[in-house]
Amino acid sequence: MASDNESRMEKTVNALKEEYNTIRTGRASASIFDKVRVDYYGTPTPLNQVGTISIPDARSVIIAPFDKSIMGDIEKAIQKAELGLNPSNDGKVIRIAIPPLTAERRKDLVKQAKTTAENYRTTIRNIRRDGNDDLKKQQKAGELTEDQLKTETDKLQKLTDKYIDEINKVYEAKEKEIME
Repeated sequence: MASDNESRMEKTVNALKEEYNTIRTGRASASIFDKVRVDYYGTPTPLNQVGTISIPDARSVIIAPFDKSIMGDIEKAIQKAELGLNPSNDGKVIRIAIPPLTAERRKDLVKQAKTTAENYRTTIRNIRRDGNDDLKKQQKAGELTEDQLKTETDKLQKLTDKYIDEINKVYEAKEKEIME
């Protein structure tokens, strides 16, 4: 029972880390394009499946499409993704200069990261609530004594605290990364 709750909480923290990878900091990274979908022959396809994304230096990205005929579609998809980036197409590859973040943009990104972290904390608390409900049902069914219920509830609370702390650490690291 507890391991099911723990695995759900672990998955929640991992999902937060993945979502944070898509938040653009001042540095070039292939993961900021994870949510970009290119219309490839009528099918929304992840950008990394229609081309190679390379990072020649900290401030630029080069995308080399496997099929040169979709360069315009890739440009449109990047602009539509609202990443605040302007792709330029030279006929062979798409170059993207990563502009340094303004102080205002950094504050917005930190605010976005904070909201995201709070949503994930709520998810952890919901898992705790579900776990507590299950424990109460087990006690009503006579599978747990009053003492066992208290012990299991305390274990679940400790697990919740551990994963909320982990979410806080992930958030603080992202905030630091955005503000550098």
